[in-house]
Amino acid sequence: MSKPVKMTPMLRQYLEIKEQHRDTILFYRMGDFYEMFFDDAVTASKVLGITLTSRSAKDEANKVPMCGIPFHAVSGYLGKMIKAGFRVAICEQVEDPKEARGIVRREVVRVVTPGVTTDDQILDEKSNTFVCSLCLDGRRKKMVAGLGFLDVSTGNFLISESDCSEDTFDGILDDLTRMQPAELLIAECDQEALQPLIDTLDTLLDGICLTLRSDLHFDRETAATTLTEHFGTTGLAGFGCDHLRAGIRAGGALLGYIQETQRTDLSYIKKISPLNKSGYLIIDESSRRNLELTETIIGGRREGSLLWVLDLTCTPMGARFLRQQLLFPLQDREKIINRLGSVESLLADPRLQENIRLILTEIYDIERLCSRLVLGQGNARDMSSLGISLARLPELKLLLADSGPGLLQLLGRDLDPLTDLHELIERAIRNDAPVTLREGNLIKEGYHKELD
Repeated sequence: MSKPVKMTPMLRQYLEIKEQHRDTILFYRMGDFYEMFFDDAVTASKVLGITLTSRSAKDEANKVPMCGIPFHAVSGYLGKMIKAGFRVAICEQVEDPKEARGIVRREVVRVVTPGVTTDDQILDEKSNTFVCSLCLDGRRKKMVAGLGFLDVSTGNFLISESDCSEDTFDGILDDLTRMQPAELLIAECDQEALQPLIDTLDTLLDGICLTLRSDLHFDRETAATTLTEHFGTTGLAGFGCDHLRAGIRAGGALLGYIQETQRTDLSYIKKISPLNKSGYLIIDESSRRNLELTETIIGGRREGSLLWVLDLTCTPMGARFLRQQLLFPLQDREKIINRLGSVESLLADPRLQENIRLILTEIYDIERLCSRLVLGQGNARDMSSLGISLARLPELKLLLADSGPGLLQLLGRDLDPLTDLHELIERAIRNDAPVTLREGNLIKEGYHKELD
């Protein structure tokens, strides 16, 4: 990156922040725009199809390439950058310009990557978007691979282990192609050993983003501490994970990466679970591909696959669940019988089936709504959608409870309608609240005296 001869305070601040995030495109907030400078501007202008201009345009010696996008339209532009394989650091003004002494203080508030995002413009509502971490334990001829998978948009956090050697990574490959992560984290010390696997993944998983991390993040003690401090526990036995030594290394490194990129409360990630393969039919990568379970062999399209035929779900959450069930088909006879009993109950009572589907069609993606709101990335529309969804839960609970003995009735019994939360949203949030929080007019009059 070439520096201009005359360095303004703003550009000096920009370069200081950019130095800390050299592997990202820096979206630098200036008023109502995100600006990019130097090489970032050249790259972004090509990817986004926007005009490349320059500061100090009349001074050839001090020209600085730049481009910008309106802050209110950032989601669309951000989606283009992520889909092109770039990581983006969002740098915001963290003090009121009117109160600033000198240049406005700015900080990177989050880093968006192909595997770490909650933005609807980037995510596929019908499938999880996992970021995966991978590390190796043991010697070359006999190794154990630790794997961690986390979907930031839902809080789903899993770890597993697989035996491998320098000659074969079949077990790891099966797990990775089944979970289809958008981003893979590996320790720098493992890069050479994992290169054959990485080359294979480039072919099988279109567009997977590889992120190298310091070996320190995968240190066993550091990783375990990261996990136990987050969950507020002294160990991981309560999650059934304490025996997965390599998995804990991968999981801790992964959670540390999410903490580093999101820089906010992650309390919605409430548990870590082993990727349980017992009780499920294990289908290898080649068989899944040839059976066209989730995508076609030619073109890798969803349309034409078994999932496409079966997916009559009413909610994004249901679509994601169905996909996971196809990738991890049950092998437990009792569970299969219970599930088929519920299907039989619904087929025998078309009115019950129709009423349940009508309610579900009015329920938004609660998993991702809650994640965005907890991460501070939500807006008034998200809050309104959550309120609408919660309003339908009491009726759904009653329908399930009256469905007769079986799995559906148990689901109804255990379903928490979250009435208190729904009533709070109804009391507090205006029906005509604007989409962006900066516009105000979000809280109803009479809810809070000081705000009134």
